[in-house]
Amino acid sequence: MTTHTAPTLPRIAPEAIGTHLQSYWNALTIWVQTNYVELGIALAAAIMVFIALSWLKRIAAKVARDSEHRAHLKSIIARTLARTSKFFRVMVSIELVNQIANAPPALTQTVDILFTIAIVIQVAIWLREIILGLIERRAGEGIHEHDTLQSAMVLIRLLVSFVLFAVAAIVVLDNLGVNVTGLVAGLGVGGIAIGLAAQGIFSDLFAAISIIFDKPFRRGDTVSYDNTVARVEVIGMKSTRLRALTGEEKIISNSKLLEKEITNNTMTLYRRVTFVLTLVYQTPPALARRVPDILRQAVEANNAQFIRAGFNNFAASSLDFHLVFDIESDDVEDMFQARHNIGIAIIDSFAREGISFAYPTQTTFTAAPDGTMVMPYAAPPKTAKARSKS
Repeated sequence: MTTHTAPTLPRIAPEAIGTHLQSYWNALTIWVQTNYVELGIALAAAIMVFIALSWLKRIAAKVARDSEHRAHLKSIIARTLARTSKFFRVMVSIELVNQIANAPPALTQTVDILFTIAIVIQVAIWLREIILGLIERRAGEGIHEHDTLQSAMVLIRLLVSFVLFAVAAIVVLDNLGVNVTGLVAGLGVGGIAIGLAAQGIFSDLFAAISIIFDKPFRRGDTVSYDNTVARVEVIGMKSTRLRALTGEEKIISNSKLLEKEITNNTMTLYRRVTFVLTLVYQTPPALARRVPDILRQAVEANNAQFIRAGFNNFAASSLDFHLVFDIESDDVEDMFQARHNIGIAIIDSFAREGISFAYPTQTTFTAAPDGTMVMPYAAPPKTAKARSKS
């Protein structure tokens, strides 16, 4: 079993550079003279490969330009291929010549080193385009998310580029025989230090990215948290600005906002309304039995969803009935209007049926010392004519 050794740069003393260059030239001349047939075939194949890669890049660039949606997979793949560098295409062609034409060891070693650098850098460029494209695809390109996404993408692009090209640099140095252990340790310590120093900033930043990706709410949504009901106006990199229903602007950091239990009122499928109706105790039983049907008719006549209605409680001065219905709309104004219409319809129906609403009342009965019930009010005063007769 053979092991592959990564190509390394030979160590050459400064005074021996001229001698080595001359030896390279001599080896190259001998190689061309003895392998001109293989070299010609390899050059032809290399030119065809270079032309094919260049053609593929142009086609991908055209597809990327003509694409209407950057977040589509087709557009992401096209943009990725369009980022194929000329250095990579040239080195792929040269490596093909190197493999076919049996190049001398010195030239082979140099080509392998350059090819390694080219492929590592090119893979980093491709990965960068793919990652950024998938981020845009996951976040979406809606009207409300676009501004926030563009603000976030500046920093996301910087972080992704730094990480990928730092890894690419370490891979290249490692393949060149450089000891990268200290470099990796230094980058790790530096990253930890920066993370601790900017912990609050990164916390809000990642919270903003979480809002963009997870979409618990969007710009224009009405949300509730704690005792606040407000409309989302701006989702920034560090904080979110909301406009309360009472008019004032509220600003809260993204990390603190996501720690709260948020109710997104805009995503409401329906709004449930409950009425408590109190009727007088003098309501006839036959009429009380008809109350649920009367309430159902009032609800359905106003295009609401009837849920339930019926007797609920013997209160101190009333017979309590509960009505539950749904307004199939996420608009608060629609709910208010429907609730108003149904309430007026109930009042009108009860008036036609002779059903009276109860209100808190109290009747006092007075008893004589012997226990005989007496009227709770005084006897009417005698008139003047009655006094004259007496």
